[in-house]
Amino acid sequence: MTEILTAAQMRAIEQAAIDSGEVTGLELMERAGVGVVEAILEEWPAMALTSHKAVVLCGPGNNGGDGFVVARLLKERGWEVEVFLYGDEGKLPVDAKANCERWKVMGSVRNLSAADIASTDADLWIDAVFGTGLTRGIPEEVFWSFSAINEKLRENGPYTCAIDIASGVCADSGRILESAGVLDVDLCAGIAPTKVGLLTGDMPNITKSLRRVDISITAATLSAPHLIELIDRDNVGKFVNKYDSHKYSHGHALILSGPSGKTGAARIAARGALRIGAGVVTVACPPDALAENAAQLNAIMLKRVADATALKAVLQDERINALCLGPALGLGEEQAALVREALTVRGDRTPYGVVLDADALTLLSRDAELFGLLHENCVLTPHAGEFTRLFPDIAEKLAEPATKGPAYSKVDATREAAKRAGCVVLYKGADTVIADPSGRAAINSAHYERAAPWLATAGSGDVLAGFITGLLARGFGPMQAAETGAWLHVECALNFGPGLIAEDIAEQLPKVFSDLGL
Repeated sequence: MTEILTAAQMRAIEQAAIDSGEVTGLELMERAGVGVVEAILEEWPAMALTSHKAVVLCGPGNNGGDGFVVARLLKERGWEVEVFLYGDEGKLPVDAKANCERWKVMGSVRNLSAADIASTDADLWIDAVFGTGLTRGIPEEVFWSFSAINEKLRENGPYTCAIDIASGVCADSGRILESAGVLDVDLCAGIAPTKVGLLTGDMPNITKSLRRVDISITAATLSAPHLIELIDRDNVGKFVNKYDSHKYSHGHALILSGPSGKTGAARIAARGALRIGAGVVTVACPPDALAENAAQLNAIMLKRVADATALKAVLQDERINALCLGPALGLGEEQAALVREALTVRGDRTPYGVVLDADALTLLSRDAELFGLLHENCVLTPHAGEFTRLFPDIAEKLAEPATKGPAYSKVDATREAAKRAGCVVLYKGADTVIADPSGRAAINSAHYERAAPWLATAGSGDVLAGFITGLLARGFGPMQAAETGAWLHVECALNFGPGLIAEDIAEQLPKVFSDLGL
């Protein structure tokens, strides 16, 4: 598990390391500077072969101190380096001031001025102005300085690097604070552990590459309600193996289909559930869709379900332990009755897992009584529009301008939604966020080296719903199923590459599993 931190949590673990005597502030700053230079040379190897010119923009805090270290280290490599400082040199924090003095043995420090920036050229511009400590929009002089640099990027194409996070971006939400005058960043050298704002909000959209800088401190284990984790292959591989050979020991997933002409989404979801390891998968459909589905299903079974009464009868089979409904289901009263039946818990039977997607989410948003039937074994999988319909007040808060930090984030919104719904919510996007009612949250990032924009294709969400349903059938808890399904969904897209359509996604699972060593 990889923990993702807020800015306050990062400051706390750094201070704890310093207070314990494990490391000094100066040592942490030196480690950060060394790591940033290494990240720059890894990103652009040609820069290691000859000297170049760098301009380092330092700010009034410890991010500026990191910048002074980087300036010194590049100068020692033979680079030409200029340093500009926003703020009063005499008011720098102790460690930043010490590194400023070390730099001044080698070069000068000029006051940051947009006019001077406009008349300066460089191969590499380094943003060390504010980093993760900023809680307001950037000041006017910094705004105009960044605007001047951005103009140069369009004209001449020098490179840019931000230390830890782009100045002007909230480290807890990834949202740009107040103004859009941030620097366009080619590389962000993020000080590990990773901050939330590097993986969600605006930050991934203004940054081409992220490299994590290890300063050799670790986060103490956070309590579950405050935990945010980054989903990665270490979370996934150990969970997806099959050990028992009996098909029903791996669960029976039931996928509800829409009427004739609208059956493809259910079949795509069913294929995903089967590929991910559900022992048995059945598509339940209206009578008019039987022939249409039968013509295209082989290993997936088919069941006639005319209405909610028929669904109730089918669900008497206690081997069915996961249900998916919503993809192209329809929005009428009959479909609302199916959702009601699926969510109704009867007797002593443990509620089976229920994935609600697409039309089922719209039906929930229209009926408070239906929404009230949600239980802890449900998983909601809304995209932004569906999330807005389900949780309009939460979506409104998320859409408000970020005037100060910590700004309200997609993580905050998903946590609040999960608490209200009483179940797991998977808020889709390139920065998919998953949360449960306890406050535990995870981010499945499809940015930087895991960017897979071709997942924006019709039916992609249906496959994800099927993945999660299949994992629920196999016995995964709702949060674990959502996390694992989301990560595998992106990994399948990366395995296929551009040109992907929904039908391709589940077919990549055998290769992905093989790569995981399963």
